[in-house]
Amino acid sequence: MPLEYPAVVPPVALAQLDQRSREIFKQIVESYLATGEPVGSRNIARLITTPLSPASVRNVMADLEQAGLIYAPHISAGRLPTEGGLRFFVDALLEVGDLPASERASIEAQVAGEGRTMSGILAEASTLLSGLSRGAGVVLVAKTDPRIKHIEFVGLDPGKALLVLVSDDGQVENRVVPLPAGLPASALVEASNFLSARIRGRTLAEARAELAGALKASQAELDQLTQRLVQAGLASWSGGAVGERQLIVRGQANLLEDLKALEDLERIRTLFDDLETKRGVIDLLNRAEAAEGVRIFIGSENNLFSLSGSSTIAAPYRDAEGRILGVLGVIGPTRLNYARIIPMVDYTAKVVSRLLGAPPRDPASA
Repeated sequence: MPLEYPAVVPPVALAQLDQRSREIFKQIVESYLATGEPVGSRNIARLITTPLSPASVRNVMADLEQAGLIYAPHISAGRLPTEGGLRFFVDALLEVGDLPASERASIEAQVAGEGRTMSGILAEASTLLSGLSRGAGVVLVAKTDPRIKHIEFVGLDPGKALLVLVSDDGQVENRVVPLPAGLPASALVEASNFLSARIRGRTLAEARAELAGALKASQAELDQLTQRLVQAGLASWSGGAVGERQLIVRGQANLLEDLKALEDLERIRTLFDDLETKRGVIDLLNRAEAAEGVRIFIGSENNLFSLSGSSTIAAPYRDAEGRILGVLGVIGPTRLNYARIIPMVDYTAKVVSRLLGAPPRDPASA
């Protein structure tokens, strides 16, 4: 699967690491991803396949630290990877495989669901990614202008009516509109029929243009009160500007699990604040839209998460014409299980694209 990253120069070239240094560095990173704890030379010596004494391991670790790949969080503690070290690991050493067939089937079954609408598919994708990653699942939705399938006025209390609009992608939206004084009950049916006959199959923008002329031409067909009802209904329907962004976030509570220390709790609180500031998250995910496949942001590579030390793994999803509709992904601590979550996000984006009508971009993998 294609992976794209921000322009970050690794702190040391892979060619400059010999096999021994590479193995020790990889063990430090994998230990961190599994436990979140620093690892010392004695434990590394037990884990690596090359027989080395703890003293020899310490010498290699000193070189890795000088290169900016690892650091010691405390005096006499073990070592952890730096953000640059994590980027280097993801770019150069991470082995990303395909998802097992069972996980693929599970993703398809959970996201699709019988009769699920577009909004339902995207909400379920966010919930799914949260559950599988134990991070926060996020979906960035582009506000679209779908075609109208059904429109109807429904009477409520005296003086009010509910305008119901159903789009061809299954989304349902309602608006409460005031009724002109003296409007007969039959006018609700008359206004509904008038609108349905003229705007079914059109986008809201097209419907407004159509009705501007239709209302003038139909003055004899509709009385003044019914015309005012139609105009009030359309005026109440902003529909949202095309390109407006909506953000779905699921699973923030997952981030509270497996905390190692008080500083972890503070980091998660900061991340919660970041997620509440949806504008920043939307701007971040917008950057992932240009990617052909999965894009990864680690820690301070993105200003939004510079304080919380979080990572984002995201991929775009598309419509039937291949146009990007939005982005989905996972946000969590920098010790995310990258090898598992990268293919998970990639496959979920392909499934969502297919459900929204896009042809598979990679038939062998989708």
